[in-house]
Amino acid sequence: MIFSKAFIRFNWFTLVLIYLVVVAGSFVRITGSGMGCPDWPKCFGQWIPPTDISEIPENYKEIYSEKRAKKIEKFSKFLSSIGMSTTAEQLKNDPMLLVEEDFNVSKTWTEYVNRLFGFLAGNAMLLAFFWLVLKYRKRKIVLLAGFNLVLMAIEAWFGSIVVASNLVPWTITIHLFLALVIIGIQLYIIRLISPVYSQNIHQPRWMVVLLWVTFLITFYQMFLGTQVRESIDELTKMGFDRTSWTEELGWSFYFHRSFSWLVLVIIVLIAWKNEQLQKITAIRAVFVVLVIELLSGVLLAYFDMPGLIQTSHLVFATILFGILTMLVFRSRSATQVTL
Repeated sequence: MIFSKAFIRFNWFTLVLIYLVVVAGSFVRITGSGMGCPDWPKCFGQWIPPTDISEIPENYKEIYSEKRAKKIEKFSKFLSSIGMSTTAEQLKNDPMLLVEEDFNVSKTWTEYVNRLFGFLAGNAMLLAFFWLVLKYRKRKIVLLAGFNLVLMAIEAWFGSIVVASNLVPWTITIHLFLALVIIGIQLYIIRLISPVYSQNIHQPRWMVVLLWVTFLITFYQMFLGTQVRESIDELTKMGFDRTSWTEELGWSFYFHRSFSWLVLVIIVLIAWKNEQLQKITAIRAVFVVLVIELLSGVLLAYFDMPGLIQTSHLVFATILFGILTMLVFRSRSATQVTL
């Protein structure tokens, strides 16, 4: 089946919007704006956030603390129902989860912009789904787009849980995992509908294996990076100085750093062989993005760099994940016969 250029471009546009959600979410994290809106999906009970504290009730902290308690109670029951009773009890008995932050207009609007990007991405996915159903009716792609749309809805719902739990670390990790899965499925949809990306890239078997290894390590690296970031946040709250972070971070930091250099070695080998063999643009892009990613990681680990470096570190990691995802989708061993 031939898909129109407009439909293919719209799916690329949707992917860009999904990436913007990741970027906005990272910016929310580094600015500490995650609790800028104490409720969800509205912000202080309004579709357009307030710009001054006079626009919200004087007892807003009590109001939203009570609402948060109810949501935590419901989520705790859900966790208990799936066998996570210990985690559920920890949530219910943590008094810090009910502490509301002071109103801060910049944080409120930063979080609101993040939600706005999520709204746009979700609606773009919904429009692409109806486009598929009404015009193309390709079963496999319709099912994939429908499943991804459901995941996006779960991601939005879980965003409310992240807010309700006052940014409990493990909820942030799950939030990132869902975002990566959504990106991966959207890339696979683009591969299926695009005449360019539906074509396989035939490479030596060893290179295909190395690409898969790099992809899997990168995927795991993003979760290690989230754990390192969460640990740093806790150390900062406890008053530890940057100079003592390395000693206190534990195995996750050392694994994250070691795997980064391992990935670099593998990518250098792949890039070197690529220049001798096929000169595939995507592999060149992987090498460039990885170098930038490692540089931003070094700046974060050893220098007192501004928060925007944190955002760039996550953004380039997500871009690297996306390029590698498309590469493993398309890469086939040169000895493999396509039926």
